[in-house]
Amino acid sequence: MADGLAVAAGHRAGVLADAWGGSLVRDVALVTGAAAVVGVAAQVSVTVPGSPVPVTGQTFAVLLAGTALGPARGAASMLLYVVAGALGVPWFADGSHGWPAATTGYLLGFVLAAAVAGRLASTGADRRPLRMFGTMVAGNVLIYAVGVPWLAIATGVDVTTALLLGLVPFLPGDLLKALLAAGLLPGSWRLVRRLSDGARRRG
Repeated sequence: MADGLAVAAGHRAGVLADAWGGSLVRDVALVTGAAAVVGVAAQVSVTVPGSPVPVTGQTFAVLLAGTALGPARGAASMLLYVVAGALGVPWFADGSHGWPAATTGYLLGFVLAAAVAGRLASTGADRRPLRMFGTMVAGNVLIYAVGVPWLAIATGVDVTTALLLGLVPFLPGDLLKALLAAGLLPGSWRLVRRLSDGARRRG
């Protein structure tokens, strides 16, 4: 275990995925696994009356993937998720696939948000609750920055209506997810440090 845990060997891991070293096979498995987790989270879906955008667990999974994997692997996992879903893998919300006209902007925002969240995490933003909360907020802002204008164009509504349909209903849930992540990621790092300390003592 002392060989497998990177931080146990005295190296400072950039993101959680780096704590156990790295290899191409491992990176491919992490990218594929993160895409699958987002696909599963997308099935936790609640329809918002009058809106083509459902409430799902996607954004939480997307931003956790970015922070855990880092910018390159995080973005790659979301690109895989989007492309595979567009090509027919039924893992968009409610088991859908293809290019959902109204919500494609949110999907594209996932790629950008995962990359930015991963970059922030690589600087240590995932180690402290307040900074992790800010990382989640920043990631959500990026998703909406792409998703809401796309929604307006795709549905032919004005920007105010797009905000009411594609942003406002989701803010309470996003706040809750950000608070949860603010405890989850720093807590995971504390566990990694305990494991590394134990590995040093046994090594």
